[in-house]
This record gives sequence, C-alpha cells and structure tokens, in this order.
Amino acid sequence: MTTIQDNLLDWLRDAHAMEQQAENMLSSQVERLEHYPQLRARIQQHLEETHQQRAQLETCLRRLGSSPSTLKDLSAKIMAFGQGMAGMVMSDEVVKGAMSGYVFENMEIASYTVLIEAAKVAGDAETQRVCESILQQEVAMSDWLRAHLPELTQAFLTRSAAPGVEAKR
Repeated sequence: MTTIQDNLLDWLRDAHAMEQQAENMLSSQVERLEHYPQLRARIQQHLEETHQQRAQLETCLRRLGSSPSTLKDLSAKIMAFGQGMAGMVMSDEVVKGAMSGYVFENMEIASYTVLIEAAKVAGDAETQRVCESILQQEVAMSDWLRAHLPELTQAFLTRSAAPGVEAKR
C-alpha cells in the first residue's frame, strides 16, 4: 500500500526532475535566441524563477527526509537535451520552441495543482505554500507565452519572408 506521504514525495521528486528539464530547455533557448529580444528576456526571467523553484523543491524534499531522484533528474536532462537538439534543425525553431514552452508550462501547472492538493491532504502546509507560489509563476509564464504567440509568429513570418534575414532564432 502506498501512503499519502509516499505519493507526495514521489510527485515532489517528479516536479524536481521537471524543473531540471525546464532549466536545460530554457538555458538552451536563451543561448540560441538572437532576433527576438522580448522573448529572450522573458525566458531568462523564467529561467531564474526555475532555478529558485528547483531549490525550493529540494528544501521541501529534505524537510520531509527525502532527496531528489538522481534517475528522474538524469532522465529529464536527457529529454531536454534531445528537445534542444531537435530544435536546432528546425527552420522555425523560435516558433516551435515557444509552442513547446507553452505546452510544458501547462504540464507544470497540472503537476503543481496535484502537488498542492496532495500537500493539503498530507497536512503539509509548507509544501502547499511553496507549490502555490511556484504555480503562480508557471501560470504567469503560460499566460505570457499564449498572449505573445501571435506577435512572435508574425515577427517570425516577417523575418522569414525577408531575403538574407535569419528568422529561425
């Protein structure tokens, strides 16, 4: 039988790995973005938030007598590396990256929604507070991406149609 605490810890380790993946994906995007300064700045801001989120999750895990899962973290890093490599070969890397980012943010939103409820049921007010704070940041990033996808698409299409102008990143 799996206890509520076991599930909470497992989901916290999943979230830690997810933030590791996000760090790698966001870092890769920031390094490669050249022609979209507003997107680059917002991704850089969220990368800094993501570093803090990962550290907060580590604190929650340690407070509960656990630690991140090395296997899950490594798997997440490998997935992020593969996503970054795939983006490099796409002629519309910036648009696909923004779309992928939006999808990833919504996966994070779902994960933190589950964690908040699990922490409530477990009576862990501190983990609940941390996850609620992180959830707000993930919702803000998702909303920003959704709101800016049309203008990003337009900028990409304009650059793509101009002779001798790189649009990809």
